[in-house]
Amino acid sequence: MTKLSSPLRPGEVALVGAGPGAADLLSLAAVKLIGDCDAIVHDALVSEEVLALADSRTERIPAGKRGGRPSADQADITETLIRLARDGKRVVRLKGGDPFVFGRGGEEARALAAAGVRFRVIPGITAGVAAPAMAGIPVTDRTVNASIAFLTGHEACGKSRLDWQALAAAFPVLVFYMGARNLPRIAAALLDAGLAKGTPLAIIRNATLADEETITATLEDAAEGRVTARSPAIVVIGDVVARRTPWKD
Repeated sequence: MTKLSSPLRPGEVALVGAGPGAADLLSLAAVKLIGDCDAIVHDALVSEEVLALADSRTERIPAGKRGGRPSADQADITETLIRLARDGKRVVRLKGGDPFVFGRGGEEARALAAAGVRFRVIPGITAGVAAPAMAGIPVTDRTVNASIAFLTGHEACGKSRLDWQALAAAFPVLVFYMGARNLPRIAAALLDAGLAKGTPLAIIRNATLADEETITATLEDAAEGRVTARSPAIVVIGDVVARRTPWKD
């Protein structure tokens, strides 16, 4: 197996996790490949700090997908990766967090494989774990939970595949990616499913970056619209929020 940090071959694509934002949290392989490639196709959530690691000659192609805003179509993104690879480019597909955690990395990997394009995967630190940690919130605490659910907030809109009652009964801690836009709906669904009004929650925005902020509230506050969540944010719901230990100056 090729070492993950080995230079990309012409026509090869790396699906690279950019982590939650701070360049300090990139893997060694990610840093090396970002700094030595011909083209970077990057999401909107990839920070300027991370993009600054690229060579000035590297082509940068924005391919952000942001809820509620005009964004690149997934099929177009995949075709771009395939086209660049067939042109002999060494390509980094740079995705916020981890490519395979709500990042469509699986879809892109399958498309590349079907097109006969060589690729490798460089995992990244996922925001659902990193953001609470930066806020001093453990996503697991032996006094609170032996299980945890990671969910996408988009599922609270329209026809949802989520069984809200089963989630409320089975998981003491819920972590929602992309949960800001639909937070009132999420909170209302969980209250209807039986969670207590006073269940604590935290909204962590821009984790690891200079403008990071954490807001704590209750499920009732969120359902009634008394707290405002702005994207990009991770929402943590459960008693681990009450175990918060702030650690940063």
